[in-house]
Amino acid sequence: MIRPADYIHPEDEAALRNMQALPGFAAAMKLFMRYYDEQVTHGLNMANKIRLSETQLPHIYHKLPPICRKLTIEEPEFYLEMNPVPNAYAMGDTRTMISVTSGLLEYLTEEEVSSVIAHECGHIACRHMLYYTLAQMLFQNINKLGLLGKAVIPVYWALMYWSRRSELSADRAAAVALCDADKVVAFQIRLAGGPLSITKDVNVEEFVKQADYYDSLQKNTWDNLLQNYAILDSSHPFTAIRVREILKWSKTESYRQIIKTMQLQERGLICPHCNKETEESWIYCKHCGRKIK
Repeated sequence: MIRPADYIHPEDEAALRNMQALPGFAAAMKLFMRYYDEQVTHGLNMANKIRLSETQLPHIYHKLPPICRKLTIEEPEFYLEMNPVPNAYAMGDTRTMISVTSGLLEYLTEEEVSSVIAHECGHIACRHMLYYTLAQMLFQNINKLGLLGKAVIPVYWALMYWSRRSELSADRAAAVALCDADKVVAFQIRLAGGPLSITKDVNVEEFVKQADYYDSLQKNTWDNLLQNYAILDSSHPFTAIRVREILKWSKTESYRQIIKTMQLQERGLICPHCNKETEESWIYCKHCGRKIK
C-alpha cells in the first residue's frame, strides 16, 4: 500500500514541525476548533452549490472515485460552484469537502481537471486539512479580525509558509494518483499562462529555467528578504517553482518505485499482508506464507 509518508515533501514536514513549535500555535488551534463548525460549511455548500454524485452531473463526479481509491482515502463531498475564476479547494477535517468552480471546468481539459481533483485529494491524503482549513479561513478573514487578527499574525505567517510547502506534497500526490507527473505540470502551465489554445506549445524546460533564474535573484540577504516579503501572504508557491519540484521528483527512484508498486497492486500482484511483490501463479505468498487467493 502506498502511504503519504512515501511522497510527502520534506519541506512540508519540516515546516509543519516548526509551525507546531511556534508559541501561541496550540492556543490558535484550540480557538479555531472551538468556533469553526464543519456542519456550517456543509450546510452552506448544500444550499449554494451543486453536490456532484452518481446521479448529479456524473461525468464530472466520476473523476473522483478512482483518485480516492488510489490514494486510499474516503470520498469527500464533491461540489460544483458557479465562479468564472478557475479554482478548486478542499475544506474540513472530519468531514472533508472539495469544490471546483465552473471557470475551472471551462478552462481546463478533462485530464487537467482530474489533475486538479487529485491535487485536492492529495491534501486530504496527507492529512493537511485541519491546518489547511485554518490557513484558508485566516487568509480570507485576517483583515476582518481587528485586534485578534493582529494577535495571530505570527501564526498566520507560519501557516502561509507551511501552506506553500504543503502544495508541493499535494502535487506529488496528484502525480501518484494519475501515475503521470506530466499531467500535473500541464494544469500548472495552464494556470500560469492561459488556456490550451495559447499554451499548448509552451517549452517546459524553458519554464523550469525561470525557477532557476528566480533563485539567482536571491543573491544576498537584502534580495532574499525582498523575495520572501513578496510571497509572505501567499498560500501557494510560485508556479515555476512547483513545476521544477514535481519534475525533479518524477525522475527519482522513489517515484518510479511508487508507480511500479501501484501498477502491481492494480494487477493484484502485491501481497495484501506483507506488501511484497508476488506472481500470478502463487496461491500463498512465498514471502510471508499467507494465503493470497
